[in-house]
Amino acid sequence: MQKQHWMIRIVRYLSIFFVLFGCFMVFLYTPFYSNMMVKLLNVIVPVEVNQIAAKSQQQASLSTDETLEPGSRLWVARQVYLKLVETALKSKDPQDLSVLQARYQQLQSEIHQMNEATSDQEQKNQPQIPLLISHESSASVVVSDSKNTVDELLALNDESNKVLRAQYEKYLTSHEVKIETEAEQRAVNHQVNQDIAYLNMQNIEEQQDNTKIDATDRPYAIVVLGGGLTLADNQKDIVINKYTRLRLETTLAVEKQFSLPIVLSGVEAPYMQSWLEQRGIKAKLLENRSMNTCENTRFSSLLLQKKGGAPTVLLITDRYHMPRTRRLFALNGIATIPVEAPMPTILTQWRPSQQNYDHSRRANYEMLATIRDMLFGSSGCREVP
Repeated sequence: MQKQHWMIRIVRYLSIFFVLFGCFMVFLYTPFYSNMMVKLLNVIVPVEVNQIAAKSQQQASLSTDETLEPGSRLWVARQVYLKLVETALKSKDPQDLSVLQARYQQLQSEIHQMNEATSDQEQKNQPQIPLLISHESSASVVVSDSKNTVDELLALNDESNKVLRAQYEKYLTSHEVKIETEAEQRAVNHQVNQDIAYLNMQNIEEQQDNTKIDATDRPYAIVVLGGGLTLADNQKDIVINKYTRLRLETTLAVEKQFSLPIVLSGVEAPYMQSWLEQRGIKAKLLENRSMNTCENTRFSSLLLQKKGGAPTVLLITDRYHMPRTRRLFALNGIATIPVEAPMPTILTQWRPSQQNYDHSRRANYEMLATIRDMLFGSSGCREVP
């Protein structure tokens, strides 16, 4: 058999290489490549929760409200308001809960003004003894922490609180209030839904005290990861980009279904909060220090821990970002329920196109980032905000 010339062999190998490379490039522009990569990521990326880290979230008592001092005017007003909401829900002919919420907000505002005026007057009349003041204030904090539960029980039966309760109940049932704009109406309705969800959760927890249901069986918050910022059409103002907007639109639908506290994560958080507020949704938990996915998960976990703990959350991001993010949340002790937000471009059914390549490029980035994290650990990730 005659031996082929070496140049012929080289040309043959190069031809085969370019044919295979061309086929691969065509495959990149089809929807099948990105779908395959997503399935592969979901298979190889572990999402088992780190049980040691999970202990920081096991209290499972997430709250967006600031802690109210038992027996204070704000605390009494809150108790009266929740009692009226619960009574209205049980009655056959309930009053308008949005009006009740608007009255409660007005009452809170008046109490804050009264407290500020009282505080200013006390500071003027109080003799300045620095060492004594410092000692007494620190001691009062210790006593408050150690007797918190007892104070809550005693405050309900205190005579002065009974008078306050009667005054606040009259205010909340008869005070005239107006809701002027649609945005105010949406915000009030959103808060009413959260209060109803809070009462339902309290009732469920009371009924399940003896059943020992696992806290990880239900979500405690909605966590939304920012997808970036961009310039507005005027080339001056900073606004959320299309990735972030689609995640927030998904958040609107999820919030209607679950009425859970919303955590916004990333430097985009203030802009995301403003976008939601324009649509009547209040997101009170902001984590605006993180610069990458690792910091998103770490700083959000610290925020949730500080606010009472959330063993499980609903996680909103795109399908390619989801596996890596779920793994990092699991390492920080939080289980996640994935809610996939759409991408700005839609995959075709089978035909190669540029929009399919956008998905393929995103999938490649997440695959490489996941491999890096699993082999070498996350880089550029700060321990604390």
